[in-house]
Amino acid sequence: MKYNLKTGSAVSLAALAFSVGACFPAHADDELLNIEDTIIVTTTAATDEAEAQVARTPGGADVVRHEDYADRYLVSLRDTLAFSPGVYLQPRYGQEVRLSIRGSGLSRGFHMRGLTLLQDGAPINLADDNGDFQELEPIFFDHLEVFRGANALRFGSGTLGGAVNGVTPTGETAPGVYARIDTGSFETLRGLIAGGIENGKLDAWGALSADTSSGDRDHAGRQSIRFHGNVGYDVTGTITTRFYASINSLDQEIPGALTLTNVLTNPQRGNFAGDQGRDINSIRIQNQTRFEFENSSLATGIWYNKKGLYHPIFQVIDYDSADTGLWARYDWEKGPFAVTLGAEGRTGTTDAKRFLNIFGDRGALTFDATQEAWTANVYAEGRYRVTDQLSLIAGVIAAQGEREQVRAVPAAITGTADFEEVSPKFGVLYEATPDVQVYANYSKSAEFPGFNELAQIAAFVPVEAQTAWTAEIGTRGRTGIAEWDISLYSAEIDGELLQFTVGPDIPASTFNADETRHQGIEAGLGLKLTDWLTLRQVYQYSDFAFEGDAQYGDNTLPVVPEHVYRAELKFANDRFSFAPNLEWVPEGAYADYRNTTQTEGYTLFGLTGSFKATDKIDLFLDARNLADERAAGDISAVILATPASAIYYPVERRAVFGGIRARF
Repeated sequence: MKYNLKTGSAVSLAALAFSVGACFPAHADDELLNIEDTIIVTTTAATDEAEAQVARTPGGADVVRHEDYADRYLVSLRDTLAFSPGVYLQPRYGQEVRLSIRGSGLSRGFHMRGLTLLQDGAPINLADDNGDFQELEPIFFDHLEVFRGANALRFGSGTLGGAVNGVTPTGETAPGVYARIDTGSFETLRGLIAGGIENGKLDAWGALSADTSSGDRDHAGRQSIRFHGNVGYDVTGTITTRFYASINSLDQEIPGALTLTNVLTNPQRGNFAGDQGRDINSIRIQNQTRFEFENSSLATGIWYNKKGLYHPIFQVIDYDSADTGLWARYDWEKGPFAVTLGAEGRTGTTDAKRFLNIFGDRGALTFDATQEAWTANVYAEGRYRVTDQLSLIAGVIAAQGEREQVRAVPAAITGTADFEEVSPKFGVLYEATPDVQVYANYSKSAEFPGFNELAQIAAFVPVEAQTAWTAEIGTRGRTGIAEWDISLYSAEIDGELLQFTVGPDIPASTFNADETRHQGIEAGLGLKLTDWLTLRQVYQYSDFAFEGDAQYGDNTLPVVPEHVYRAELKFANDRFSFAPNLEWVPEGAYADYRNTTQTEGYTLFGLTGSFKATDKIDLFLDARNLADERAAGDISAVILATPASAIYYPVERRAVFGGIRARF
């Protein structure tokens, strides 16, 4: 069936609004506290531990705290990771964004590849390793951990881009009741109610969110209802276990891509043909158990995810999938030596059906297949502290994968593919001072094709794994008023999985390029100018190109612009904050592999702010694209772009959102 959440979302939002309103006191308290008292978490222990792990990493990594994005209207990962160095994010519509690190999956015109996405340490990538981020609810997170490239080895990730782990609160980190209501442009209404308790050895936390919006384009409406919760128990003084549960019901209309002319003159335009959409209903259950020993620890996890996807596009895609996975990581440290050993595996089955699209409903059955996949890896990393300042690191990850599709309709045919790669890693970390680090690493990465790449025709096409060798140097630290995180990297890629749009009614095709190069700069710089004035900035330089390709020579790869700069200047005291921000792209990206069409650059101005009404309640504001700039933000790559190519997604339109949050 096709899911419709409009009624359910309205009821849930009304219930959340009532809950928030019922919690408000009748009078204001003059006592003023910091913003941390009215956001989802109340303690920073988990975030501090994550930052300590970053400090032991000889490469690009950072932690994004909830307070870094608390004043934003949170729709997608773009709203949480906008100031994470090296993370390229551009909205397409609703919660659909382009998410790329170091050019990972840069030609993918939908969803995501080349990254490992995790929630509370367990991957949400499907068994064929392709990713889908709509099931992650950014408003729930305590913090996010971003490990770029091979620096994500501790998560079992051996991809070019690395890993992003969203960590949710617990009853220990977020006790009490927290509520939030957002509203604003495009008939937007969003609510959240969360609560945590701690009682001796037992703690629990849970949250319910609901969201509805007509979207900033025609046929871009969305509704969602989400629940996430966890229960933790201290079995003994050295053994702890935690169970997690997530339920998602998402209904998203798809407005489609536009021609460049429409992006610049009519960006609100959407496509109603076929009533295209992407509806997801999923249930996810996982457990994580930790054992502490004298000089070591062992963490283990297991998860199960059941997902239904109803996706009317060129045809109606109707998939039901079930994925199961487990992981384990052992950490040992004594004297100058430290070792990490780990393993992770996923297996999944998808009942894949496609139908003729009759105005968004199923027509005749056109495709019926069973898709089975598994992906597994084992990894090890050793560290030797040569001196108090210098550490040497070496690691390796061995990965295997298998994909099989047994098709019954329109004709019986079976496709299979097997992959196997070993990726070593070498690194050095030098602590110049207790607050300043310099690092370097050299590593291999490998990415296996999924069903989207392999099953382009009746039988599997001969798409191979993508591999790369990446060199990286960088520094992070703080001194005086400055805090920074800067990495320079260069990746030589063999068989990069590149994708191009064939036509509006034909799925995109994927091929292996011969040799390509991704190199660039990932930079973040924060300045505490006074006690009440701070400036944070991120800059990303991306030089991605073919290398002597038989067809494209040394052409620049499309989709990602060469330069992206974001900045926010924040004025704040105990009662209020005021933060103008900008995103500047001096020149747009190429739209095609032949480099005949390049989009224009743009500048987006925005503003966030908050006002503390009492010690438990505050108001917040998020205004976007105040100058109503019109430009292409994201692109679906083609071989040759023409004025008729409908491959562009406009930047977010001018919008103002505001809300109220409270903690008791």
